[in-house]
Order: sequence, then C-alpha cells, then structure tokens
Amino acid sequence: MADIKLTKATATKVETPKLKADNSPIFSKGNYLLMGVGAAIIIIGMMIMAGGKSSDPKVFDYNEVYSKTRITLAPILIIIGILVEVYAIFKKSPSAE
Repeated sequence: MADIKLTKATATKVETPKLKADNSPIFSKGNYLLMGVGAAIIIIGMMIMAGGKSSDPKVFDYNEVYSKTRITLAPILIIIGILVEVYAIFKKSPSAE
C-alpha cells in the first residue's frame, strides 16, 4: 500500500454576499395587480371549460360537450393566465434596484 501524506491546505477567505438591510417587500402593488388579473383569467377559463348544466342529463349531446369554446378557448385562456402569472412574478419592481 502507498503512504498518503496529508498536508495543511492554504486557507482562503470566502466573503458572503451582503444582503439588503431595508425590509422592502419583494413584490410591488403592480405585481400583485397582475397576479390578480392572471388568477381571474385562469378562473374564467376553468369556468368556461366546466360549462353549464345539461338540459337533459340522460342524453349525451356531443356538440355541447365538445364545443369549440370548451376545447379551444378555455385552454387558451388558462395558458394566457399562467403566462400573466409568470410575468407578474418575474417583473422587477421599481424599488428593487
């Protein structure tokens, strides 16, 4: 077996990043407003996708269940709402400089 010698490594000083001392909020009023708009768009999309009550629950109406509004418009609204939410989260507030 080979002999292993341990030597003392040179110590280097690592500086920690300095944090902001002020207790400013992460998001501004505009961010919260955009988050609310995004949530409202998502809720509207979900309500459109859910649809309404059928006139006769014993009869399957293909056009009502698979309408263009339910399978096209509602998912597009939900995706737009999610994109608005992502933008609202990543938007830099004016005080965070």
